[in-house]
Amino acid sequence: MNLQRKLWLGVWVSLILVLGISSLLFLRQAAKKELTLATTTSTENSGLLDVLLPSFEKKYGVKVKVIAVGTGAAMRIAKDGNVDVILVHARSLEDEFIAGGYGTKRYQVMYNDFVIVGSPEDTAKIKDERDVLATLKKIATSKSGFVSRADKSGTHVKEMALWQMAEIKPEGSWYIQSGSGMASTLRIANEKKAYTLTDRGTYLAHQKELNLAILHQGDERLFNSYGVIPVSPQKYSSVKYDLALRLVEYITGKEGQDIIKQYGIDQFGQPLFIPNAESNG
Repeated sequence: MNLQRKLWLGVWVSLILVLGISSLLFLRQAAKKELTLATTTSTENSGLLDVLLPSFEKKYGVKVKVIAVGTGAAMRIAKDGNVDVILVHARSLEDEFIAGGYGTKRYQVMYNDFVIVGSPEDTAKIKDERDVLATLKKIATSKSGFVSRADKSGTHVKEMALWQMAEIKPEGSWYIQSGSGMASTLRIANEKKAYTLTDRGTYLAHQKELNLAILHQGDERLFNSYGVIPVSPQKYSSVKYDLALRLVEYITGKEGQDIIKQYGIDQFGQPLFIPNAESNG
């Protein structure tokens, strides 16, 4: 091999090495700029994240990867160290999550409420009932169809707590377990002309495609609170804790809270969630 060919070969090898190293650095930097958020299907199905996250992503040059599952599943993913932050709505489970050292702190974000929806025919005659436990007893006694998410989500946790308070063990052909998210569960209830417990936000976001009406609301036991929790960097060194805190600051700060406050008014005539981060103190 002559000298000139050796020189050209050396140049090509060097170029390949430089490009390879540059590619690795680029991929590493890109990975650092992705924040993974595990959240509930109610926040995702409501459409809130589609309007809430873009401003944050633009401001910090980061892509937020959203994993929308039930609250229980979101916490299991976080306990495996596979996400950086969670946005969920099951306070008892959230407190256990932090007590176990998986999350650093819970920050209040917003709230809405749960409602019971069903076919306008209202076979169990619950429309005028003000007590949610009496409402559930009417549904169970009449064996009217009821669709449960049955997925250990925040909504499912709330539902099971209400059945327990009503001293009812729901079972039988009238009690349908969907094992799916809120939007899918609403569609099943619609097809079956059955009742279901849903967060108000997801129902409002999908009501135009459903023949379901709100038949029970207003009981204080149907309060539905959402919190955001960064995953602990002491537990998992790989989590992007600084970015997670940035997201917390954004969601609980003026810009994020204003977006939450406004969302739903133009589309549905009322907000889907009420921001209340000021309660963090």
